[in-house]
Amino acid sequence: MALLSIAAAFGSKFAETLSFASDLPEVSSDSVETLLSVMASSMLAIATFSVASMVSAYASASSAATPRSFSLVVRDDVSQNALSTFIGSFIFSIVALSAVTNDFFEPAGLFCLFVLTITVFGIVIITFVRWVDRIARLGRLGETVDKVEAATKAALARRRINPTLGCQVCTTDNPEGIALASPRVAYVQHIDMEKLQSWAQQHDATISVHTLPGTFMSPERPLAYVKFDSGNPALKNQDELLKCFKLDDDRVFDDDPRFGLIVLSEIAGKALSPAVNDPGTAIDVVGTLVRLFGEWSKPLASDEETEVAFDRIAVPTLSVRDMFDDAFTSLARDGARTVELAVRLQKALNALADVNNGVMRDAANHHGNLALQRAEKALDIEHDIALVRSAAHWLPTHNCERQAH
Repeated sequence: MALLSIAAAFGSKFAETLSFASDLPEVSSDSVETLLSVMASSMLAIATFSVASMVSAYASASSAATPRSFSLVVRDDVSQNALSTFIGSFIFSIVALSAVTNDFFEPAGLFCLFVLTITVFGIVIITFVRWVDRIARLGRLGETVDKVEAATKAALARRRINPTLGCQVCTTDNPEGIALASPRVAYVQHIDMEKLQSWAQQHDATISVHTLPGTFMSPERPLAYVKFDSGNPALKNQDELLKCFKLDDDRVFDDDPRFGLIVLSEIAGKALSPAVNDPGTAIDVVGTLVRLFGEWSKPLASDEETEVAFDRIAVPTLSVRDMFDDAFTSLARDGARTVELAVRLQKALNALADVNNGVMRDAANHHGNLALQRAEKALDIEHDIALVRSAAHWLPTHNCERQAH
């Protein structure tokens, strides 16, 4: 935007070289100078105000939801584009004002600059109105939950279509080959499968990756195992292999669907804390989790099925039980004393158990039983316990115990 604003300010000079330049209306330099002065004095103040508002929204998102959601809030394109527009308009007005006051333009160039100034005013007004609407919601808890849901849904959709990241399925817990150790304590953020495949083809090897994005690594834990097709030579040039694994101190949403589930669970847990006491937000998060798992459980369409692109690499699939642990363990623990959340959680798990997916049904049954046990120990009033038990009628073990009783 800064470069565009400078180019626009000086680009008006080229209007003087046009064949119809003499036919353009004449504009007073004082009027153009006045407009540019107004823009120059106001745009810097608006840009400063926008930065303060954005910082306030970021702080609100971290305090009201969870600090892990900050990366999604700061990614907001509308606010970033608005700030760029305001700063670009300020630079345009300063550069153009300097040129006008030094008689840089002839009448044709001055008219072109006047039209550009009016256009910039219109862009600023439209951008400001859009940005005010966005900043009023940016950082609010509901907006943050929606952003986390969207990021998690996108990550789950990519992994649902490509469960092994385009590789073979890793089916063994005791892999053969030479261990590739992690260089430091960090999280795996991304794995470049194309580079791994290229390396494996060049060295006539197969690679068994045992660390999906989101895995916490230490130097004692291998990133992968390398097995050479001919013999068992020493693993050389490890740095080239390590470059295929992007490691950093934090988890990210893009390639790590479980991280999104954890962040949603954290938001619900914070809402259930005594300082906040907002079970409604936790109930809303439960509904969000049901939507996400419902999307995950949908069977693949014929046009969504992917072929193995990296045949020399084996990667494990995501565990549904692990995803349920990420989503529902803290919810059931922190919400055990809240009867309305305990009831809603049973209904949500019941809905997931009804999905035509045996693995998901087993995970839902497991967490339904755990949630019921936690609620029975945490609740004091028999009426509340009866409500939760009634909502848990769908559990097979609960039905058997009730019939025996």
